[in-house]
Amino acid sequence: MAWVTILSFLLTLGFILWRPKGINEAIPATIGAIVVLLSGSVSLTELGIITETISGAAITIMATIVMAIVLESFGFFNWVAEKLAEKAKGSGIRLFWYVNLLCFLMTLFFNNDGSILITTPILVMLLNNMGLKNHQKIPYLLSGGLIATASSAPIGVSNIVNLIALKIVHMSLYAHTAMMFVPATLGLLLLVGLLFLRFKKVLPKTIPTKVTGLSLPSYHPLKQSSVYSSEKDRSKFMRNILLFVFAVRLSLFIASFFAIPVSVMAVIGSLVLLGWRWAYLKIPPGDMLKKTPWYIIIFAFSMYIIIYGLNNIGLTDWLIGFMRPMVSGSLLHTSVLMGILLSVLSNIFNNHPALMVGTLTLTSMNLDLLSLKVAYLANVIGSDMGSLLLPMGTLATLMWMHIVRRGKVRITWWEYIKVTIVVIPPTVLFTLVLLYYWVTWLF
Repeated sequence: MAWVTILSFLLTLGFILWRPKGINEAIPATIGAIVVLLSGSVSLTELGIITETISGAAITIMATIVMAIVLESFGFFNWVAEKLAEKAKGSGIRLFWYVNLLCFLMTLFFNNDGSILITTPILVMLLNNMGLKNHQKIPYLLSGGLIATASSAPIGVSNIVNLIALKIVHMSLYAHTAMMFVPATLGLLLLVGLLFLRFKKVLPKTIPTKVTGLSLPSYHPLKQSSVYSSEKDRSKFMRNILLFVFAVRLSLFIASFFAIPVSVMAVIGSLVLLGWRWAYLKIPPGDMLKKTPWYIIIFAFSMYIIIYGLNNIGLTDWLIGFMRPMVSGSLLHTSVLMGILLSVLSNIFNNHPALMVGTLTLTSMNLDLLSLKVAYLANVIGSDMGSLLLPMGTLATLMWMHIVRRGKVRITWWEYIKVTIVVIPPTVLFTLVLLYYWVTWLF
């Protein structure tokens, strides 16, 4: 049973990273989970526990993605791309900062996978239409991809694995944000600053102030609609939508503070936005069944079954012995060492299983409440930021590489690593140390 579970885990990871013929990562994960269930490593009773653990996180993430798809129907992201070019005012350096701000906000308002899937094609389209050379596109795309993925650290709701881990350690979204937002956001500022210094010589000094080719495709619903009577009307409509999305995001934290399921507010927000679209564009909600990436739920559920199986065959017991010295000293010791460990594990095994394994292990170590929270938050920093050292550290990064190459922008793994080896380690270390001082000040 133990060897079957371990082999299933390794083969599943191998196929996820290899993805022969572009196979969806949910397929090998599902096969691996079925094998683990058949081996007896996870019982049917435990399957119920797993379902209860991930259901809230999955519903919240799906509702958020639905909101992003609805915004795409309104032409919101094309509008954002136009505004980026306009606000840059012909400066390649100014565009760099606006691109990273956009990627940060996209992850904050939606989630890291959604940010990569939606923002990267927009940026590729924008940069291609500006006529930039390949080496001039890389700073915008690479920095945007790194910031979009790392920006899931400040608030737990921006990453399905973070949400699942929150449930495992019985920590509210409000508490996570109170302890994490400041150190993680300052860490992101350091990251973007280091990226700017790294790319400063490559960034074009001037860029076109207006771009062409950003019009909506012929099949887009807005082509047949007269929703916007003028550019001023369009901008006002987009701002109203943005304010609504912000209000929904804020409601998640208010709900968490009052112990209301976060998923309830996320679903209400997405339903209201779907109704808004129906009223304006006459598009019924049925298309969401096809457009929503349901495989994310299947992937997360399957991976958690495999990790739970590893936990049941003794992996957690082994890790407790390995990790206990890391959390037995000061909180600073706990923060730095746990974050570094999760960074290493994430780059070897991918951050999804790494954070799940790390979090399950922490709950079995009988730590005091503050040490548990600091260790968990350090795990998140390692999983969301430290995992970016290698392209295979996160699924979001692998998707980013695929989208960029499909957009005919050439970037190799070596070109990626030459940047991340310089910017990721100092960012992670800085954020982990800052986490300790921030939590100490809070408590």
